[in-house]
Amino acid sequence: MNDRDAGLEAGPLEPPGPMPQPAPLYVPPNPEPDENIRHSLFGEILDWMLAPLLLLWPMSIAITYLVAKSIANQPFDDALEDRVTVLSQQIRTVSGKPVVQLPGSAHDVLRADDVDSVYFQISGPAGLHLDGDRDLPRPRTGSDDDQARGGAVSFRNDSIHGTPVRVAYSYVNLDPLREPGKGAEPELALVQVAETLDKRAHLANEIIKGVILPQFIILPVILALVWFALSRGLSPLAELQERIRARPQDDLSPIDPRQVPEEISPLVGSFNDMLERLAQTVEMQKRFIADAAHQMKTPLAGMRMQSELALRQVDPGEIHRSLEQLATSSESATRLVNQLLALARAENQPHAGLAFEEIDLAQLARATVQDWVQASFAARIDLGFELPDAPPDALAEEPLHIAGNALMLRELLSNLIDNALRYTPPNGSVTVRVRRDGEQALLEVEDTGPGIAPAERAHVFERFYRILGTNVQGSGLGLAIVREIAQQHGAEIDIFNNPRSHSKKFPGSLFRLTFPPPVQEPIDAD
Repeated sequence: MNDRDAGLEAGPLEPPGPMPQPAPLYVPPNPEPDENIRHSLFGEILDWMLAPLLLLWPMSIAITYLVAKSIANQPFDDALEDRVTVLSQQIRTVSGKPVVQLPGSAHDVLRADDVDSVYFQISGPAGLHLDGDRDLPRPRTGSDDDQARGGAVSFRNDSIHGTPVRVAYSYVNLDPLREPGKGAEPELALVQVAETLDKRAHLANEIIKGVILPQFIILPVILALVWFALSRGLSPLAELQERIRARPQDDLSPIDPRQVPEEISPLVGSFNDMLERLAQTVEMQKRFIADAAHQMKTPLAGMRMQSELALRQVDPGEIHRSLEQLATSSESATRLVNQLLALARAENQPHAGLAFEEIDLAQLARATVQDWVQASFAARIDLGFELPDAPPDALAEEPLHIAGNALMLRELLSNLIDNALRYTPPNGSVTVRVRRDGEQALLEVEDTGPGIAPAERAHVFERFYRILGTNVQGSGLGLAIVREIAQQHGAEIDIFNNPRSHSKKFPGSLFRLTFPPPVQEPIDAD
């Protein structure tokens, strides 16, 4: 499809209206910092160090208590075992009956402690009471009882008169010639010695006091040492902060990573990378401002000269010509300012957040070309628009979708068309074409102008760059704007000679932008 004749019968040619003013630069809001999300590195490390310590401290006390009870029980159990052994040695068999003969030494052993804290009992076969406390309960049948029947001393916890006691007991074989398990069971005498738990608890408490009390003194010391160690460990961060604050405002030199601990070196390296990028950005802004100021000198100087010349003229015709020159200079200055704003907006978009949406590239290109029809008439240039050939059975044009920002893409295409119209001589042609190459969309702008030498193609996208020998007015910013917007959309831009031009003097140029296919959203199976 070719729309070269669109608008040819629209009536008398009129000069194009003023260039549309670019939208103001987007300035991202500066949200108030949320105080609730701030963290203290010192406090966080302190929490992670002290929380386990304070949790383990009660566990340590509990373990110490259990160990202390075990330590306190052992000597008392050994004493009970000795008493059971002494009593077992005092049992005799006289005329077939068990008899207990307790000498004074045995009584001394039993009564070494308070009478109310030690109990003993000696029972003969069939539960016959021989000596000691009758109320002391007999052992229950079980593994410990079987062990005691073999002559070993066993222990159990029990109670007498409602008081908890620790009991050591053993059985004495009254017929040594008859072994248990062989023939009839031998007659056994039960010997038990019990002791209250007061002394054990008192000893365990004394052990715990001796262990826990020093911990109450050591714990504050540990906390103070942890606080001091963290303060010393984080002091390099405070020193780094002071060095950064002491820097002059324009000092963007890197920080020496040798002056910080090894753990902070990656942070300092990232900070130095940011400083380097910031220095490059500041340098680019300074160069841009200097170049812009230099470029503005020419139209401003021309406007001042033409105004002074008009003030000196008395001939109305000369005054009119001076005013025409003044209007031309002001138009050039206006266009330069608009392009500077457009370039600044294009460079600012990556930081401000460029909103992409699905766009029909063919429809956008057609609308942009229509905006330049009047300008092409005024320049006597044939401006055309071509679409890819549609299938024979298609009822309408097939859309050519890409992901992008419509406003920025119109700015890109407008600068390409404006550049082509400026360099194409009268009676030449400029063609805007969209087509598909596999899954990629192509946007092409070709002209029949003088073309661009291969050695110059790498430089024409630089700011304020102008090819020597051209007398076309311009600022050298249009293609720089095209490059910035193309990079934001992930598009590749290439320059070729116009393959449809057969003139050696005017080989023409072909600007081709290749857009990536839009990302397909996943389809919900439900």
